Amino acid sequence: MAKDLVNEFNASRTGNHSETVMEKAATEMADEQKKGEQQKKAPKPGKGEQKGRAPVEAKAGAEAPRHAAKERPRLRSRFEKEVAAALMKELELKNPMAVPRLNKIVVNMGVGEATQNAKLIDPAVNELGQITGQKPVVTRAKKSIAAFKVREGMPIGAMVTLRGDRMYEFFDRLVTIVLPRVRDFRGVSTKSFDGRGNYTLGLHDQLIFPEIDYAKVDKLKGMNVTIVTTARSDDQARSLLKHLGMPFRA
Repeated sequence: MAKDLVNEFNASRTGNHSETVMEKAATEMADEQKKGEQQKKAPKPGKGEQKGRAPVEAKAGAEAPRHAAKERPRLRSRFEKEVAAALMKELELKNPMAVPRLNKIVVNMGVGEATQNAKLIDPAVNELGQITGQKPVVTRAKKSIAAFKVREGMPIGAMVTLRGDRMYEFFDRLVTIVLPRVRDFRGVSTKSFDGRGNYTLGLHDQLIFPEIDYAKVDKLKGMNVTIVTTARSDDQARSLLKHLGMPFRA
């Protein structure tokens, strides 16, 4: 009886023990595989989250958008709704694409004294940028002229070309705010067309624009405003500008 117990004990220590060890190892490997699969399926922590830390709480109250939706210029809307139809009827046009419209506005400011002192060009550039809301381009001399002491490449002025919404906004401010501020204003000339439907207007100083601070102006500077249209003749361009509110002289 005692021998049988000893034999069973020895057998359990050799064969059965090895079987139990193999079973344990297999179960441990299966558990590790399951854990690895679960970690792969788990979502990755987003920005602001770190291991062992709770995710960063969202700010109280949703942030308002930085820039609101841009509004369409009122003059552009009025042109599309009212002026275009009136011009088609007045000019007897059948195709809506043939209606004359604004193409671009060029504002040019010449600074002749910049040939003697190049620093005078900086105030002109700043003031023109305030007036138009767009960074000006410095214009330079195309060739040397000894009589005017001008050399090729010297800065002699600044220029801005406006298109799209900025063009309509500038024209609206020019007609409704700037021109009425001119002293003894009796209307603009009807003879300033170039024969191709383009109109040029001369302004004596920049103080008529409300964007310019009178205390910061060191010298008066004139400028030319050229309104380029798609009109085929001066009569069409005159009708277009008159409908848009240009105060022509009677």
